[in-house]
Amino acid sequence: MHPTYKRMLAGLERKKKASRRKKTSSGKWSLYILKCCDGSFYTGITTDLERRFKMHQAGKASRYTRSHGPVEMLYSEKCGDRSSALIRECEVKEWPKKKKISLISGEWRKPRRKKQDRKADATRNGQRST
Repeated sequence: MHPTYKRMLAGLERKKKASRRKKTSSGKWSLYILKCCDGSFYTGITTDLERRFKMHQAGKASRYTRSHGPVEMLYSEKCGDRSSALIRECEVKEWPKKKKISLISGEWRKPRRKKQDRKADATRNGQRST
């Protein structure tokens, strides 16, 4: 994960712990990717995918989809809480279109850590590497 997102997540976690507000919709946030009429992608987050897609189609959701016209929802994933969803949205929005296409088609996977990195982590934690 990019260092910026790690700092953002740490700050959001601190705020969440300090907050005394009741968590009503925790765990229900989703990331989604829409395909627009011109072939471009729009990435966003919501707690209700159907409602949000209808809002996009009606031109009531975002300025971008109002002018580009959403055609279909290509991808969605559960993100847990709002903070995690926002961070994931920022991450996906930074990606080039090819990487988004591979995520949509299911070909993209998180890169595996190198074996030597796992060994270094194990020795730092006091475990023996095998």
